[in-house]
Amino acid sequence: MPIAAGERLPGVRLTLVRPEGPQTVDSAELFGTGRSVLFAVPGAFTPTCSARHLPGFIEHAARLTELGITRLACVSVNDPFVMAAWAQQAGSGDEILMLADGNGELAAALGLELDASAHGMGRRSQRYAMLIEDGIVGQLWLDPPGTFEASSAAAVIRALETA
Repeated sequence: MPIAAGERLPGVRLTLVRPEGPQTVDSAELFGTGRSVLFAVPGAFTPTCSARHLPGFIEHAARLTELGITRLACVSVNDPFVMAAWAQQAGSGDEILMLADGNGELAAALGLELDASAHGMGRRSQRYAMLIEDGIVGQLWLDPPGTFEASSAAAVIRALETA
């Protein structure tokens, strides 16, 4: 069962992509303070993730900040080197933290795993966006497999504007 609004984000080990190299972080500590949006993609460099999901958050980062978001982060079940290359190619800069969930530990802990074995991609994360306030899930926007709408930057902004 997926994590729900009102539940505390679990603490699992992730790798934060940094200019000076990968840094291990704990998800509960990273998102323990402030108002964050965490969005997950099934895979770096995959078509929808590269053409629409990550670019949408890059494009709308300033608006999300205006709406009180103090931290924007992207997570994928990829290794930190793939995430670093993707961040550089996409031009995510310092506006979006790029997080590698290399073993899928966060996806599993959240109950948001995706079995993409039929496509040769193994276990991945479902596509979602999540509002996290001081370590507590405020809202979860989950896209059904094969779709992209609920977790887009535009949809998150609409939800935050009406909240």
